[in-house]
Amino acid sequence: MSTELIITVGLAGIVLIALAIVMSMVLGWANQAFYVEVDPRVEAINLVLPGANCGGCGYIGCNDFSEAIVRESCDVTLCGPGGSSCAKDIAGIMGVEIGDTHPYRAVVHCSATRDQRLQQSHYRGEQTCSAANLVTGVQGCVYGCLGLSDCVEVCDYDAIHIIDGLSVVDYDNCIGCKACATVCPRNIISMVPFKADTMLVVACSSLDMGNDVKKVCATGCIGCTACTRKLTGDQPIEMENGVPVLDYDAYDPINIDIEQIRNKCKRSSLIQVGTPSEEDKAKVAHEEVPEVIQGKFETTVDQTEYRG
Repeated sequence: MSTELIITVGLAGIVLIALAIVMSMVLGWANQAFYVEVDPRVEAINLVLPGANCGGCGYIGCNDFSEAIVRESCDVTLCGPGGSSCAKDIAGIMGVEIGDTHPYRAVVHCSATRDQRLQQSHYRGEQTCSAANLVTGVQGCVYGCLGLSDCVEVCDYDAIHIIDGLSVVDYDNCIGCKACATVCPRNIISMVPFKADTMLVVACSSLDMGNDVKKVCATGCIGCTACTRKLTGDQPIEMENGVPVLDYDAYDPINIDIEQIRNKCKRSSLIQVGTPSEEDKAKVAHEEVPEVIQGKFETTVDQTEYRG
């Protein structure tokens, strides 16, 4: 190796080492000069949050929500996946007091299956609710579930499915992330505070008059007001724009007479959703389960009589 080559390689190495030293000094200075102090409460809240980053709280992710709690004093109960225990832990970190909290779960305000929709056409366009909602005449009721799976596609928890043309929530999997409620173009999915395993909901969103509802749906609310008349006690249901509305802030699952309200509805517009409690299961424990039919796996050859 020539002397000139050795000198060239040596100088290159010295330059690289010098650059590395200079850059490390610059980075060290920048780290000190531009350091942003992080409130230890933000990190503590991040450890409490489930880390789902679902956006259900209205913020980009869990870290953004943590910073909003500390810097903006936003509501500590906004995390649906975390539930009441998470809210209480955050309240403890922030040194604030909160009352009783309940997990929010999705509710579909429509109960009409495909056969119960009396007027509908064969939609051949893009198979999404957002596209079908722009087309007139897809189905008679312009307030009902379109059943084209937009809510299913956005749910990361396999908590909502299309059954017989209707969105149905699986409450064993629902964490209250609001994704389905956000994507529904007809806004018929809302978040309800589940104060009990099962909750009473109004399964209709139609604002049409009674006769018009009867023409397009077999189960839709006709605004008869029967569910709000002659109720005993303080029942949290009243009519708004011709549709019964439940006040879930005043909803008391222990004292509300759910059966009294449901029995007044002749259109099946008031239903109970959720996970059956042990008490509910006990009520039907005496009922016999139909015998499971077993297939015989026979073919026509098995039934042929041999005459040879």
